[in-house]
Amino acid sequence: MLRYLAIAGVWILAACKPPASDDYSTRVPVARETQFASEPLPSPNAEGAVWADSPTVENRILYGKPGERPLMGLTCDAGQIVFARYAPADPEAKAILALIGNGHVERLFVDATPRGEAWLWQGSLPANDQRLEVLTGRGRVEATIPGAGSLILNASTLPAQFVDRCAATTSFSPSRPEDPA
Repeated sequence: MLRYLAIAGVWILAACKPPASDDYSTRVPVARETQFASEPLPSPNAEGAVWADSPTVENRILYGKPGERPLMGLTCDAGQIVFARYAPADPEAKAILALIGNGHVERLFVDATPRGEAWLWQGSLPANDQRLEVLTGRGRVEATIPGAGSLILNASTLPAQFVDRCAATTSFSPSRPEDPA
């Protein structure tokens, strides 16, 4: 008898739930618009590109072909090296800038940063950060941001001189923050 009462109780409880419905989406709001990342950009042609002092901003060096729009820049700001990749970015996006060269492989955080009406990739490190050694050797460096292409930074001693000058402007204790990846 107790067995029949237990089974009857289960049937009564099951009857209280509404059945599955084909129009379930009408009961649950569904986001109508899904935002996707922009189409990936092709890698820029860096043949003939060089590092040079910025003609307009003090404490900045730019990388690009003479007479054309710069492709990358380094700025010294209060003992920090601010690195900017002049490639369009989606608003408020985040990424990792991979730098490979001079016997180093480094991954640096970059954020989409508004510059006028455009969003560009930008990040920063203390000028004495060991991860900047990837830029201070005598060889070429490959700089890649997913979706922004791969940029070849031709060999130059100017980035090493620039980083050293910036590090000399402020005294730091040497440190190596954790690798982001």
